[in-house]
Amino acid sequence: MDYTRISPNEHPSREDEVNDRIDAFRRRRPRLIDKVITLAHGAGGKSSAALVDGVFAEAFRNDALAPLADGAVLPLPGGERLAMSTDSFVVKPLRFPGGSIGHLAVHGTVNDLAMVGAKPAWLSAAFVLEEGFDIEELRGLVDDMAGAARAAGVSIVTGDTKVVNRGAADGLYITTAGVGLIPPERRLGTSNVRPGDRVLVSGTIGDHGMAVMLARGDLALEADIRSDTAPLGELVDVLFEAAPNTRWLRDPTRGGLGTVCNELARTAELAVLLDELKLPVDRAVGGACDLLGIDPLYVANEGKLVAVVAPEEADAALAAMRSHPLGERAALIGEVLAEPPGMVVLQTAFGGNRIVDMLVGDPLPRIC
Repeated sequence: MDYTRISPNEHPSREDEVNDRIDAFRRRRPRLIDKVITLAHGAGGKSSAALVDGVFAEAFRNDALAPLADGAVLPLPGGERLAMSTDSFVVKPLRFPGGSIGHLAVHGTVNDLAMVGAKPAWLSAAFVLEEGFDIEELRGLVDDMAGAARAAGVSIVTGDTKVVNRGAADGLYITTAGVGLIPPERRLGTSNVRPGDRVLVSGTIGDHGMAVMLARGDLALEADIRSDTAPLGELVDVLFEAAPNTRWLRDPTRGGLGTVCNELARTAELAVLLDELKLPVDRAVGGACDLLGIDPLYVANEGKLVAVVAPEEADAALAAMRSHPLGERAALIGEVLAEPPGMVVLQTAFGGNRIVDMLVGDPLPRIC
């Protein structure tokens, strides 16, 4: 179903010309037109994509980087494949209901590895500390990291520490990099996605972003919302056991579910159709989003995954995820279509349809 085609009363050649222009516009990546960095460039939406394309991808261009996935997939002698990922964490506050920057620093990187099919094994950790930061607070956050690493089955094997002037680092920033091995039978990527495939999410959306926002205490809102930060490696293993032909995985962090579905649609040159009535949203998260005028589709998670699976494996995949503690509220939320290519369409609760674009701006700064 195509929601943007022009009237059939138009002259056929003119219709084809206009539709070709529309399709070209859909597939176009955001262009970098800004002269200075803004907070929106770190939000995971259009501005982030424009910055990556216009500066980093252009300078570092190579085959391993080209997919711009959560992690790089690198060939090893003998046919094995290694996955590598890196991430920086600048969340404010450093502690929030359900977790801390220490938990995020481990979970964020091991989950990126899991999303390319890898079994995470090793991490590095680099700390930027602000002069005057409390040693006992640092010890507690490092203990959080150590516990998260043990739970995820990874070892922190190397690292670095830098100290900057008072007021220059908001207390503490952490960067982690991770390495893991990909089982030979796992082959993920947008090139595998086909019309008719099903889209699943492993649980409620928007939990982490709203937990961090409310923890700052400047919104005059109170709600029992906890971050969902968690390692997803075991859940990915369970999914592959039930659905060995899983096509594509992504964790909806910055930019949320709406943005990662747009990345899928644009890269695969297919459409993603979502059903609003099937989107799992916690009541408290939904209420907070309504009060703040924020769409939960764009609010980050740190312990959920989005999966595209073959239609014949969808029921088994859903049941498998629901059998795991991290996937108890998993849901089948949509499907992949051939038309309109490069777009995400939401069937609303009122029976209509609307386009879901990539995140624009930065409604939730500094959440990870």
